[in-house]
Amino acid sequence: MGSWFRIPVLVLLVIAAGSPAAAQETVDRLTAALDLSGHWEGEIALPEAALQVMLDFERIGEGETAGWTGVIDIPSQSAIGLPLENISVEGDRARFSIAGVSGVPTFAGTLRDGELTGDFTQGAARLSFRLGRDAIEVARRPQDPRPPLPYREEEVTYTNGEVTLAGTLTLPAGPGPFPAAVLVSGSGPQNRDEEIFNHRPFRVLADALARRGIAVLRSDDRGVGGSSGDINASTTSDFAGDALAAVALLGSRSEIAAERIGIIGHSEGGLVGPLAAVRSDAVAYVVLLAGPGVSGGEILPLQNRRLAEAAGGDAAGLDAQVELVERMIGLLRDEDDEETLRAGLHGLAMQQLELGGEAAREALGDNPEAVIGEQIDRFLTPWFRYFLNYDPRPTLRRLRVPVLALVGTLDLQVDAEQNLPEIERALTAAGNTDFTALRLEGLNHLFQHATTGAVIEYGQIEETMAPEVLELIGDWITQRFAG
Repeated sequence: MGSWFRIPVLVLLVIAAGSPAAAQETVDRLTAALDLSGHWEGEIALPEAALQVMLDFERIGEGETAGWTGVIDIPSQSAIGLPLENISVEGDRARFSIAGVSGVPTFAGTLRDGELTGDFTQGAARLSFRLGRDAIEVARRPQDPRPPLPYREEEVTYTNGEVTLAGTLTLPAGPGPFPAAVLVSGSGPQNRDEEIFNHRPFRVLADALARRGIAVLRSDDRGVGGSSGDINASTTSDFAGDALAAVALLGSRSEIAAERIGIIGHSEGGLVGPLAAVRSDAVAYVVLLAGPGVSGGEILPLQNRRLAEAAGGDAAGLDAQVELVERMIGLLRDEDDEETLRAGLHGLAMQQLELGGEAAREALGDNPEAVIGEQIDRFLTPWFRYFLNYDPRPTLRRLRVPVLALVGTLDLQVDAEQNLPEIERALTAAGNTDFTALRLEGLNHLFQHATTGAVIEYGQIEETMAPEVLELIGDWITQRFAG
């Protein structure tokens, strides 16, 4: 339910020829030979925003066996150290690509005035890019906290078994002890700020709560930033263990009121919070931000339909696509033999490709089988299989701590009408006497004021999180746990 995606890179050599001027241009370019080694920073000009990228290259070997190695970071997508392949340099032009990404994302650039600039393509899309040696200023949004800050921040690490988690603890001014919140992100590898499209919603939320006298711990997901572990080999249940390790860290601090520590979970984090709370009395409250009230297998068909509708899909095509999604879910639930499962998923993928037409085929690039195989591998990860089958309702029926559940009416990923009533019914069955469930008009999955709720809007909207949502969360916690 997160919105993380990867981008790869290639650069194409074109030699001008056929006239004296072209010949001289070729000589000039070759004279200004590109030294690709070292660090580069820049951006891809997406329709909704500039996507910042950082790359590092190293020359390896000598003579005929010489070559290149490199990695790319895409901070706003929490993509760190993605390997580059097919790297080549000739004259003032270069070529390189990120392994294992659909659509063959490609940079084709030329060195001019110290910058590598050119075209970026992925599938049928064509955009411009630039890379340079100088550090680029990180794009900021209006709600990003700016110093001087009326609180202090501290880098912390803690462990859950063999996994080390790294995070930032925000402590309000004064001696405390303060109520506290552990922030848990949505699906996919996310950094401690839950950064996406240059929005940092967890940083904004931590700032708002710290100003209200609430301490906040936000951490990098497994395998992201300073945290170890493998997110795809882990499950939502494992993440609940990570959250309880964070609660234990807070409870050990003299500045924190150990009996007033809660969990605020966004999207998949809304599954993690209740799981952790029913396992430990150390969790005093739970806030569900776009938290699911039904299983992943129930969410995905409607999610696919609503996202496709927002993208302008026709009704007949949507019905066919959703039917394929439902068949995929059924296959993953019912089939245990991996060879049979892979064959069935491959067949469904080919049917989906046929439905998508030429645009879908272009998006898979020159090696569609490799892309389909990679997607099937993701379907078979422990994380996805657990998410597909986990039903949160039995857990919610055991949840008796105070609960605040919020879903936007323009949330296309976790539909308010599908999920919020189920949360309310389960908490009522639990005998929970202190829960609040609200539909927030006009807000999307990130709790931004939106027009359609489509994912493409996330980066186009300057607001990171609606101020009334920040106030609502702060009010709800302080009314119960301040002082």
